Amino acid sequence: MDTRKLKYFLAVVDHGGFNRAAEHLLIAQPSLSQTIAGLEKELGVPLFHRIGRRAVLSDAGKELVGPARLVMRDLDAAQSAVQALRGVRSGQLDIVTMPSPGIEPLTSMIAAFTRSYPSVRLNVEAAFTPEEVIESVRNGSTEIGLAGSATAIRVPGVEVLELERQPLILIVNPQADTFGPGKVIAREDLNGHRLIASQRGSLMRWLVDDALARGVNAEIVVEVAHRTSVLPLVLAGVGHAVMPSSWAPTAGKAGLRTLLIEPVSHLEVAILSRKDDLTPAARAFLQVARDHAE
Repeated sequence: MDTRKLKYFLAVVDHGGFNRAAEHLLIAQPSLSQTIAGLEKELGVPLFHRIGRRAVLSDAGKELVGPARLVMRDLDAAQSAVQALRGVRSGQLDIVTMPSPGIEPLTSMIAAFTRSYPSVRLNVEAAFTPEEVIESVRNGSTEIGLAGSATAIRVPGVEVLELERQPLILIVNPQADTFGPGKVIAREDLNGHRLIASQRGSLMRWLVDDALARGVNAEIVVEVAHRTSVLPLVLAGVGHAVMPSSWAPTAGKAGLRTLLIEPVSHLEVAILSRKDDLTPAARAFLQVARDHAE
């Protein structure tokens, strides 16, 4: 087995089929099919089920994805380590982040990183749960992960650096701002208001559901999975939104008022990475994260 075959295998996985993978790799589709067939012969098992023009991973193929990504990641790390000795700071760093940490502290850390390493390209992918971030880092799809959780994240075999605690705030609908001049409200003050809520499983949704369970007569008018919709919905007068404080600067620039909600709940934000075999770019980014945490 050689790395070229693993690269081709992952291309088929990532692009959902042989035709698109061949276009991405700039090779002929029959050549790609022949290479995958050779890999399957070496392993003695089929890696894909061919269903019409689709290629669906077999059970053996699913098992190979994680190790293949780690092999390719380790190869990148070896090449980057050698290049670093020559002062080369190019390459790509793959990051996965949940939505709120993806606003802050990721924005500040990327700004600091790109000032020091302008030739490194950053690829930022999306995740919506801590478990998705953990799995992406573990299987080698990404080197760095940012996650937010109601409690501190502890993961065996994964390096976890706690970055900050983000209190939950209310982004106020300006068309229904009856909260008075202060900067703090109680959960009971949500009584009678319309809310834009995240899906179940998030800390923000937990706070809303907890308030409702305690007798607060608020109404969830919209439930959103994509949090990029939150600020436009608030600006449109649909309702208020409970979000982490990372959203406050952007909300302020949009002219929206934010209020701290008491009793205060915090989103625990951490950065995750493999403990060994990181590329120089990943190690440099972790140093930027440590500086931010301090």
